[in-house]
Amino acid sequence: MPTETTLFRLLYGKVHHLPAFWSLKTSNLDLKEVGRLRLSQLNELEELRLDAYENSLISKERTKKWSDSRLKDPKEFMEGDRVLLFNSRFRLFFRKLKSKWSRRFIVRKVYSHGAVDLVNSKGE
Repeated sequence: MPTETTLFRLLYGKVHHLPAFWSLKTSNLDLKEVGRLRLSQLNELEELRLDAYENSLISKERTKKWSDSRLKDPKEFMEGDRVLLFNSRFRLFFRKLKSKWSRRFIVRKVYSHGAVDLVNSKGE
């Protein structure tokens, strides 16, 4: 024999109102007003996004300026200088504990744009 009631009412003794139905009853159903409100929210969101973008550019410029100020002047090499070559190739876990400085070289020629020719002890 059916009781013609919900399980919620049997268990708790009161009627359960669905949240969706309640929100529909309390929401504004005037579509023009809702459209204007949504448009103003989108405009405000766009302004916040643009402000954040400008602030990130300013922050990047400050960081670059600070980083550039901490760089040392580039080393000027002369012909005949003895130098160590830094092996900058990226290899994951290969020669992990070995030094990245390969071996000693002698500067053979210095070009105007900063490049150098190196010669090892065997003349290669």
